[in-house]
Amino acid sequence: MTPLLEIEGLSVDYATQRGWLRAVGDVSLHVDRNEVLGIAGESGCGKSTLLKSLLRLLPSDAAVSARRLYFDGRDLAATDDRTFRREVLWQNIAFVPQGAMASLDPVIQVGAQIAEAIRAHVKMPRVRVAARIAAVCEAVGLHAGVARLYPHQLSGGMRQRAMIAMALVLDPKLIIMDEPTTGLDVLVQQRILETLAELTGRVGCSILLVTHDIAVLAEMCDRIAIMYAGAVMEIAPAAALFAVPWHPYTLGLQNAFPDMLNPGRELISIPGKASAPRLGEAGCPFAPRCPFAIAICRSETPAPLEVGANHFVACHRAGDIDQFRVRAREKATWRSSLPTA
Repeated sequence: MTPLLEIEGLSVDYATQRGWLRAVGDVSLHVDRNEVLGIAGESGCGKSTLLKSLLRLLPSDAAVSARRLYFDGRDLAATDDRTFRREVLWQNIAFVPQGAMASLDPVIQVGAQIAEAIRAHVKMPRVRVAARIAAVCEAVGLHAGVARLYPHQLSGGMRQRAMIAMALVLDPKLIIMDEPTTGLDVLVQQRILETLAELTGRVGCSILLVTHDIAVLAEMCDRIAIMYAGAVMEIAPAAALFAVPWHPYTLGLQNAFPDMLNPGRELISIPGKASAPRLGEAGCPFAPRCPFAIAICRSETPAPLEVGANHFVACHRAGDIDQFRVRAREKATWRSSLPTA
């Protein structure tokens, strides 16, 4: 079956006083129908930039290019901005932004804001608009009376649900979510995730979910892509990624999060900090922080290698992963990756 969203070789570069800065470099991935694809990585790794490039929400100094960019059979690269806004955005691809709780207009009732999203894209009688708003509010666990309230009258979790309701109002085939549970307490996060899981099964839409929260990824996603410095390091079914990771960066991320099965395990951070690669630079972007990097890692960019069913890794040393999995559990291994003076 043809994927709902196909991305091949997507790059985003920004013009700066010091030259072109690459925020996203040659990213290839796809989202299947009725699938939840998660994207994880450190802050600044290009996750949000990737999403905004798909939605055409980047500033004018950003240059976006792709070898192939298709949504539901439509060539998005050949679609002009006006057609994209009228026929694709919101009706077929909806967006729940980072900080969605603060995205509602404080002086307009919630229902009126959802109605505006409808009227901006389709003609619909007032009665049907009201019925549709009530239906999507109910779908995300909000009572119909919420439509008459102002955002300040809602809790954080309710405002987040209202934004999800707005995204659902025109029955999109894909919902793009940028950190949808940030700033919410654990119980509210759980209710939001349960709502999303139920919606994907009942409504039949796909979700492209960006988060830095490994627990959210484990609970929600069918597949997960790990990004670093604008590039995809590894992409795999969620169960396989957690059980048998293949990239040193994925191993490092696992070390930095608590293990429910081994609560006494010491957490190990990855030394150093990520830096955005410049346009034209070769080598693996993780090489400066990788304790297993060798000369080829710094001179040649690794190509994605299929290591299992739907499991791809971009690493020159994938053949040594068994020993890396053992050594990555030791703090001394990561200390050795610190740059010397």
